Amino acid sequence: RRSSDLAHTSVRARNERVLFATVFDASRMSELEGMHGQAVNCAPVGADDLRITSVDPSSLGAAPGAGAVNMSMSAPSSGVNIAKREFMGRYAVPSPEFTGAIVGGKSRNLQELRGRLPDWINLPAQVALPFCTFDAVLAHPNNGHIAQHLQGLRQELEHLDFSNQVAFQDLLGRIRACIMQMVPTPELVDEMSRAFAAERLPWPEGHLGPEGAGGSGAAAHAWAAVTGVWASKYNERAVLSCRKAGLSHENVSMAVLCQPVVQSQYAFVLHTTNPQTGDPNEIYGEVVCGMGEALVGNFPGRALSFVARKDDLTNPRVTGFPSKANGLFTDAPTLIFRSDSNGEDLEGFAGAGLYDSIQMHEAKLRPVDYSRDPIVSDETFRAQALAAIAHAANEIEQALGSPQDIEGCIAADGALYVVQTRPQV
Repeated sequence: RRSSDLAHTSVRARNERVLFATVFDASRMSELEGMHGQAVNCAPVGADDLRITSVDPSSLGAAPGAGAVNMSMSAPSSGVNIAKREFMGRYAVPSPEFTGAIVGGKSRNLQELRGRLPDWINLPAQVALPFCTFDAVLAHPNNGHIAQHLQGLRQELEHLDFSNQVAFQDLLGRIRACIMQMVPTPELVDEMSRAFAAERLPWPEGHLGPEGAGGSGAAAHAWAAVTGVWASKYNERAVLSCRKAGLSHENVSMAVLCQPVVQSQYAFVLHTTNPQTGDPNEIYGEVVCGMGEALVGNFPGRALSFVARKDDLTNPRVTGFPSKANGLFTDAPTLIFRSDSNGEDLEGFAGAGLYDSIQMHEAKLRPVDYSRDPIVSDETFRAQALAAIAHAANEIEQALGSPQDIEGCIAADGALYVVQTRPQV
């Protein structure tokens, strides 16, 4: 399975002042491998390069926080808390009913933009399964045997020695598999179908539920995505991150944001304050062919990168051309189910990217021919596309009143969509 959180890892590294770098040059990589076991000094050169030199080990001090990692279940409190949520009586809600009591910032941030942007910036329809919908579904008699099994697995996790990596990973795998055996309740199916109709989202054909337990067709794929998002609460990086921050992992509650997938020609990630220089008057962006997974995941190669001054948005400057050999593409309408937990909006805790977002039907990997793609071969098209993306970033920052980390795409018909935005950290 490909990692989808490379971009989030870089954000957490920047917040914690930890070096995180990508090496594109094979000869440079060989040079670094030849320095294995040596003490080195890394110094930035410009905005996107490093000078790495060997140094005397005695000249290096201990890194802040250096020392043995405590892998026990308990950890000292960091002063950050996850507030335990309660089920508010709703299994699924359309976007006008999103509030902070039932969904996270990922769902609410886009909703706050509705009616505040120019018409040419499109926002997808949204339905959310609120916080604690998982708990309400698990408590249904039809899931009684699963609830009992899961309770035993959670107790086992509470007393587990995390330093035993094999046992740790095995137990988390068994917890996730247990959650994905859950069946939907009649109340959930009814409220989801009505919320989808309210948002004019097509309801997946077939029956909602796991295959082999009543699920069929596209609806079975949708249910696998929903339970997969719920189960991602128990992936390794999420459990360990909560432990490190001294947070109660069981207080994490997972809302699920349901959106249509845009069949994108290009995908982009934008920072309305340049993260490389810290310049608040400069937008930094990266663009790939196809869907954004190829950008935020660990797909080899570079994205097209650019900067745009906020006082000159029509003249973005390309800082790097793309080299990613492949892109991800979706050829038919489908849905994506995004994690939106109450652990992703905490000040002092980098929770973004810890949990999974799952597409109902997997995208297809295809080679990209840059000699024919206008984002590279047509200078006029490229300038217009990047200017539109930069203008969209500026509009969103002005609407929300703070620097933003934005994900979006351009469809084959040229329509520009923003699918996610969060405060830039």
